[in-house]
Amino acid sequence: MKTMLVDDHGLFRDGLALLVAHHFPQLQLLEAGSLAEARQLAQQHPDLQLAFLDLHLPDSTPAQTLATFRQHVPQAAVIVVSADASPATVLQAIDAGAAGFIPKTARSQVMRVALQRVLDGGVYLPQPLVELPEQPQATGLTPRQEQVLALLVQGRSNKLIGRQLVISDSTVKTHLEAIFRRLGVRTRTQAVVAVAGLGWRLPVLPSPAA
Repeated sequence: MKTMLVDDHGLFRDGLALLVAHHFPQLQLLEAGSLAEARQLAQQHPDLQLAFLDLHLPDSTPAQTLATFRQHVPQAAVIVVSADASPATVLQAIDAGAAGFIPKTARSQVMRVALQRVLDGGVYLPQPLVELPEQPQATGLTPRQEQVLALLVQGRSNKLIGRQLVISDSTVKTHLEAIFRRLGVRTRTQAVVAVAGLGWRLPVLPSPAA
């Protein structure tokens, strides 16, 4: 799986690259130090599926980084990696379409657990926002509902979910209504947080090429 790390701190990129090479050899990690470099790499690698993105980059503002990246690299699910892990920042990132959030202050063991959780189809969010369960729970959803939820977690809109699964917008909406009832939530952001708290593992669906 092609993965990109976008961060302007070379030492952090080197450290995460070593962790990935040692524990996740199946990942091909691309590195960029700015949004401009990330866009160039994404154009060269349209099969990019996952990105780890720092919000503080030299050619963007924290408030705009995620939205700008997702606009130009829509095919990749985005995990935010940031030194600011306040609940407000985490929820803003999820609301903007992030599929998870890993604090840069996390120890290497926690970082490895977080990466494995994401690669297994789960959602990682830092404490105290969620308390991570010891064992993942069964979803109680149908296979199709799990697929819809997996794409929602990746930040896909209803239209893109329908396009990828080849179902109508109304069918997507029906599935989401059932998913929200199952989770006891009303919004997409609440759904992502709930998935993290329940420890659900969702289908790992390939991202469509840009």
